[in-house]
Amino acid sequence: MLKALHTTIQNLRPDSSKIRQKSPKWTIFSMVIALLISVPILTVVFSIFTPSGEIWSHLAETVLGDYIQNSLLLIFGVSFGVIVIGVSSAWLITMCEFPGRKIFEWASILPFAIPAYLMAYIYTDFLDIAGPLQTTIRNLFGLGIDAYWFPNIRSIEGAVLIMSLAFYPYVYMLARSSFLEQSTSLLEASRIMGYSTWQSFFKVALPVARPGIAAGLALALMETLNDFGTVQYFGVQTFTTGIYRTWFGLGERPAAAQLAAFLMGFIVVLLILERWSRNKISNEKANSSRFKRLNRFKLKGFKSWAAFTVCFLPVLAGFILPVILLLDMFFSNLNHLDFEFIELAFNSFTVSAITGFLAVGIALIMAYSARLNPTKPVKLFNRISSLGYAIPGSVIAVGVLIPFGLFDNSVDAFFRENLGFSTGLLLSGTIFAMVFAYLVRFLSVSFGGVEASMEKITPNMDEAARGMGYTFTKVLRKIHIPMMSGGLLTAGLLVFVDVMKELPATLIVRPFNFDTLAVQVYRYASDERLAESAGAALMIVLVGIIPVIIISRTIAKSRKSETQ
Repeated sequence: MLKALHTTIQNLRPDSSKIRQKSPKWTIFSMVIALLISVPILTVVFSIFTPSGEIWSHLAETVLGDYIQNSLLLIFGVSFGVIVIGVSSAWLITMCEFPGRKIFEWASILPFAIPAYLMAYIYTDFLDIAGPLQTTIRNLFGLGIDAYWFPNIRSIEGAVLIMSLAFYPYVYMLARSSFLEQSTSLLEASRIMGYSTWQSFFKVALPVARPGIAAGLALALMETLNDFGTVQYFGVQTFTTGIYRTWFGLGERPAAAQLAAFLMGFIVVLLILERWSRNKISNEKANSSRFKRLNRFKLKGFKSWAAFTVCFLPVLAGFILPVILLLDMFFSNLNHLDFEFIELAFNSFTVSAITGFLAVGIALIMAYSARLNPTKPVKLFNRISSLGYAIPGSVIAVGVLIPFGLFDNSVDAFFRENLGFSTGLLLSGTIFAMVFAYLVRFLSVSFGGVEASMEKITPNMDEAARGMGYTFTKVLRKIHIPMMSGGLLTAGLLVFVDVMKELPATLIVRPFNFDTLAVQVYRYASDERLAESAGAALMIVLVGIIPVIIISRTIAKSRKSETQ
């Protein structure tokens, strides 16, 4: 059928009245989706005006200062770490030729496969006073426990190190993309002006790549502020730990929502700074008509191995060593692969698959609505629906449970008063609440992939199908979905993986006695029993490799285009 349509396009003059006809129901769909997705966000925003009694004064006097200070320290520390690691790796891999360069193109994104909280648990087990490294040092040199100094990984400095290793691929990928788009003529001109290699990098290449670096940095910092497992395990008080403690420890929902609103303020500032950085350099783009393809510098001797070391160390520390340690734990504790593990894996795969399927379906509606009606309202609705990824999971969880709780209590009160029985919890504390929170958080992940796939389909296909009498829905079902199958699968897989790894939102919204692999790893690590959850942790890592494979295929395609 698709082949016949390709032929029809060339011969058929479609009825312009049919082609230009808009379908208002698709706009309504986008509006409804935007309204539903915005409910948790608006709940948190309007919580600022909700009285919270003396608890907010207590928080402000005792821990709020620590939350702000530690969050800022993490922001500045992780910013430095991811920029140094990500930009240096991207520059060397893009601009230089050295042993292993092609491997590092994709290997540098392998740390994506390991969530930051899992990396924190693994390194704590390895570096702790009773861990294998310190035990080996004491046995090798005959030292007592108090006879030497060793850095404490469970500190804010340790959290900065772990998050830098976990999140630098964001900066690496976008910085590398920016460097690839630069013209060699710019660097040649700077060398003619007498700039050294370092001066050319800092004064020419780096400023031109700043928008990409800023975008990658913004993503890394959003993940930093979203993190719960790492900071909670390391004893670093941040907004995410404060929200969890205030909600479950103190039972103060309004105060927890206000902390969530405070955290959203940090996110808004990050987004404004990222947008400002892009706009400031909008007139300095390097894509000129005199574009020349990059010719890599061939490094020899010490320089080549120095470049290899710079690129290898982050991969070693961010992926290879944690996986080796995890495999050692796994094979030492095979007896823990019991029915509970199967049940947890089933729970994780079920909610991840449901969320991935729904996210792709909703994203398909959003993208198709924008294709049919490319108006400002539709674009605004889609942008609102895509806000969730910028908001920490703990914030979204609070924003979901408050309105769900109000609905449940209202329905229960009505039935008690009029019919004499209780309905209990209908929405909150259910799988539905979990999936809804995940959709709010990760819908933008699927929407980006679906929208990109739909843009590749020429509008002539739609026009030809409409001229043959197809309805808008039939065009989507018969034409777009078959042609977008690869993109839809990729988008669904990315959401699936993100849900599998999500910890903060899962801890807050999960139903009673419903655990996932991520929750089990968190619980066992908190009890100093990480080895017993090695199977669950390894499953998370294996699933996390899926987006790495997808991104690696994209890099391989870009490499082919570079050589053409």
